[in-house]
Amino acid sequence: MDCRNERVAIFVDGANMFYAQRVLGWHLDFARVIEYFTRGRELYNAFYYTGVQVPPDTSQRDFLTALRHLGFTIREKSIKETLDQSSNAVIRRANLDIEIVVDMFNTVTRYDIAILMSGDGDFERAVELIRSKGKEIVGVGTRGMISSELENACDRYIKLEDIRSEVEKIR
Repeated sequence: MDCRNERVAIFVDGANMFYAQRVLGWHLDFARVIEYFTRGRELYNAFYYTGVQVPPDTSQRDFLTALRHLGFTIREKSIKETLDQSSNAVIRRANLDIEIVVDMFNTVTRYDIAILMSGDGDFERAVELIRSKGKEIVGVGTRGMISSELENACDRYIKLEDIRSEVEKIR
């Protein structure tokens, strides 16, 4: 297939990429991320999934606004706090795995290549099913935060460390 006719969809697991950037010690430039993964291809859509504090944190709100200006569709959920009974620690989370999978399936006829920016093994079965529909799935994550199940389920898996010069935010 001529790559100019290929359509790309990008699905960003925001929490996973937040922690990946912490581990890496550098930040992603999402404009460069789009540029890197489209290169001569058509971008169908870029989705970003994240938990949000209520009331919203100013820096997070500004970040999400910047992503919207880049053309991202933002899917957000309020962060829920629960108490871990064994450690008495407060756990904050907003699980958006289902939203990612639903969007991947609902839009499957609109893309040829899905870029899944996550290392979460929970996506293994969804990736297998989408591949069975003839779609190419490229996983993206960072060493030490990639589930072997997800890495094996994807057609390719790209480590952020290997593409740093292409996607790092230059300050």
